[in-house]
Amino acid sequence: MKALSANEAKTQFGNLLLNAQREPVQINKNGKAVAVMMSMDDYQDIESLKLKLLQDRAERAKEETNRVEGTSFFHELKAGKHD
Repeated sequence: MKALSANEAKTQFGNLLLNAQREPVQINKNGKAVAVMMSMDDYQDIESLKLKLLQDRAERAKEETNRVEGTSFFHELKAGKHD
């Protein structure tokens, strides 16, 4: 991954935009990585993967909840019934 200092990113912003379309570009400040600029396509791909991961985790949690003894407790809780 290409890396630029924050000052280089500022002074070469047009180049940064062009490079980010090809590959992510790391931006460093005081020698530490602080940001990554990437293409919109890459960003949308990452967001789609995150959503899929969350959906899978939610489905697994639902399946595990359904296997627990006393699932009526969970159904009552979901329906807003509680003592």
